[in-house]
This record gives sequence, C-alpha cells and structure tokens, in this order.
Amino acid sequence: MIMRLTSLAVAVAILVSAGPAVPVVVAAGQGVPRMTKEQAKAMPSTDLVILDVRKASDWDKSDSKILGAVREDPSDVKAWAHKYPKDKTLLFYCN
Repeated sequence: MIMRLTSLAVAVAILVSAGPAVPVVVAAGQGVPRMTKEQAKAMPSTDLVILDVRKASDWDKSDSKILGAVREDPSDVKAWAHKYPKDKTLLFYCN
C-alpha cells in the first residue's frame, strides 16, 4: 500500500551549513525534533524531501510506503547524505 502522509512519527533535520554535510545520529527520546503529519502536509513540497530510512528488512516486509519518499540505507549515511540540498528540510521516516 502506498501511503500519503496520514499517520507518521517523524524526525526532522534541517541541514544548513557552509561546510560538508556531517551526519548526526541521535537516538529517539534525546530531543529529536518531531513533526506531525499535519505539519508535514502544510510544508511546501518544494522545501521538503521525505527519506524512508527504515532497515531494508523492515522496508521489504512493509506494505506501507510513503508516496514520493526516497528509500535510503540508514547504515550507510555517508554514501547518500551529500546528495540532498542543504536548503531543504529533510524528513526522515522510520518506525
């Protein structure tokens, strides 16, 4: 099933930096900024990139995917972090 933003718990990172992207790993419950589905829907789509960073096994088993999301491997952030513009809001979806 392809999901539109309907019921998510998400962490949001805004990458604004003059230097190279530096991945930051923050465990849930340590002050990770959160965004409701309503807040995500209200954002201009040109400012938002949705990244599905579930483990491959969880992603493969799931019948729920977010329409327009890009699947990235959470264990290899260095391989893909540089691909996303620093002036965009990156919305990371994991469950």
